[in-house]
Amino acid sequence: MKLIIAILHQEDEPLAVEDLNKKGFFVTKLATTGGFFKNHNVTLLIGTQDHLVSDAITILHKDAGKRQEPRYYPQPSASGPHCSPAAFAIPVETETGGCTIFVLDMIQFEKL
Repeated sequence: MKLIIAILHQEDEPLAVEDLNKKGFFVTKLATTGGFFKNHNVTLLIGTQDHLVSDAITILHKDAGKRQEPRYYPQPSASGPHCSPAAFAIPVETETGGCTIFVLDMIQFEKL
């Protein structure tokens, strides 16, 4: 038996848990906070058989892996009553998402 501990962004959690459940994985969800940026994260605890670890990691990679998304940042411009900051926002491709995964040997597992 293995214990998978996966730390992912809060917005990636619903789809990841849904897909893990569809494949028969039981998931315990813990709300956690990141260290440096104080981001809202979710830590998933997944107990599984050794041969199913790669299946769980594949699902997590698909649903919570790193990806490129546009973020809109205001462009420096002259201010005034006729200048809307939203009109001058420029899209910048930013890497977001990602998941940290730990796989541990489980000595004992009981479901009571």
